[in-house]
Amino acid sequence: MNLVIISASQRTQSQSAKVANYLADNSSQFSAVRHIELCKQRLPMWDGEEISKQQDDSDWLAINAQLQVMDALILITPEWGGTASPLLKNLLMMAQATDIGHKPVLLVSVVNGISGAYPIAELRMNAFSNNKLVAIPDHLIIRNVEEILNNNNIETEQITTRDKSIRHRIGYSLHTLFHYSQAMKKLRDSLQGNSYHNEHLYPYGM
Repeated sequence: MNLVIISASQRTQSQSAKVANYLADNSSQFSAVRHIELCKQRLPMWDGEEISKQQDDSDWLAINAQLQVMDALILITPEWGGTASPLLKNLLMMAQATDIGHKPVLLVSVVNGISGAYPIAELRMNAFSNNKLVAIPDHLIIRNVEEILNNNNIETEQITTRDKSIRHRIGYSLHTLFHYSQAMKKLRDSLQGNSYHNEHLYPYGM
């Protein structure tokens, strides 16, 4: 099972990337793990035309190649002004169901305070209609992120109770995502082998 983790902060050296690295280091059940830090990629703002994805300096084709072969996805977004990252929303509009449809995604919101629920709600509501990703029921909200997940090798007794709790919850979420990835690979194979009459008429959600 191949896992892709996308951290979508618009800042380098971000807390979102820190969380992504922790998740990658603790995803040993997956056979391959790739972390894509969006702020370090060259992606055009999509204008709705296919050709705009393939500008000479665009990294879209390389990113999409990773999305095509993945079995599961983790999307990590900071909360800015109660919304998900514009970089992430742009990427999700560019991605097509033929490449990423019916693949499970774990949503992760990162915030240096006590909020963080709004980006999860926003993504669940309107991010997956056309690309047909499937958000699993579990999600993660990493609150007060600067205070936790700062050392992956630290002894358990040296971290706070809250840090222990979120690490355990992360382990559960990764375990759940892995089993979704196994089940949904069988689902994709079944859908590909049993296409519906004229299903090409419905490339987008209603």
